[in-house]
Amino acid sequence: MFRKKALRINTYLGYGTNTLFRATGRALEDENVDFSHNQGTLKTLRNIYRQFESDEVRNVSLTLKLPNNQTIEASTDHEGYYHLELEIVSLSQYLNKTGWVTYSVSYKEEETKKEISNLNTFASEMLIPSKEAEYGVISDIDDTILHTGVASFFKWRVIVNTIFKNFDKRKAIDGTVKFYKRLQLGKKNNPKNPFFYVSNSPWNLYDYLNAFFKKNNFPKGPILLRDFRTPFDKTPKPKMPHKLSEILNLLKMYPEMKFILIGDSGEKDADIYTKIAQDFPGRILAIYLRNVNHRRKEKRIKKIIQSFDASPILLVHSAEEAMEHATKLGLIN
Repeated sequence: MFRKKALRINTYLGYGTNTLFRATGRALEDENVDFSHNQGTLKTLRNIYRQFESDEVRNVSLTLKLPNNQTIEASTDHEGYYHLELEIVSLSQYLNKTGWVTYSVSYKEEETKKEISNLNTFASEMLIPSKEAEYGVISDIDDTILHTGVASFFKWRVIVNTIFKNFDKRKAIDGTVKFYKRLQLGKKNNPKNPFFYVSNSPWNLYDYLNAFFKKNNFPKGPILLRDFRTPFDKTPKPKMPHKLSEILNLLKMYPEMKFILIGDSGEKDADIYTKIAQDFPGRILAIYLRNVNHRRKEKRIKKIIQSFDASPILLVHSAEEAMEHATKLGLIN
């Protein structure tokens, strides 16, 4: 007889406002994925396989608990995800010193007969940007801060880098941590500027990417990924590209906040960012696109830049180049 797997809840860092509580995560069978340091190729392969092979826990009831012991009921969908938006007065009273609201998520024990791991308490946090923030930063991940190889032929480098390399063997692109920390401080030298990381990578890679961010000391922020669609997925396809949708949500969530957009020349960042800057005049302070050294793509990006004047935009070869430009714009010291 096979032993039933324990259950866990993958809680994702989120964002909200003083009156809007938002929470996202996924209920899963525990595959014992181990993100420790100095792992070999075989263990990395096993971890990646287990992340994508994981079995969701569908249509199960969950309980979320806020710092004042207020409880909120939620339930998972047919893929194990839960998405919660709820009006709550004065959420700011629960903020910690770094601007996050902590809460926990638990299974309703009477609704599942499977073993529940970790004492059935899974911690998470929601960001509420400070009123002292000068601007927010929205950054792509692949080939913007993490060498991935999205522009490679048949994306073979993406496969090699993601499947065969543990997070601690992946390298952050030179200077990005320094640049992002300076953006977090802004002109006022006060670490209040919020960060949001948007990627087309699936939620299955959340733990992997989160471990990479922590190891390299990137500014803490929500990592906004997308659902992994299979060829047999019958659910309706999203009406707009994932990155565009997420950035529009942020612009609407924080209508008084201006943003800096950071991406690369490998895929559609330039198209998405320039459209947003045109559709939201005055909201985008600067656009930075890292050059991925692909001649055809570089030529296309330069053509876009030449006909664009809605906000400052720069195709950069290094983080130092971006920092120099941001300093001249008065965004950083």
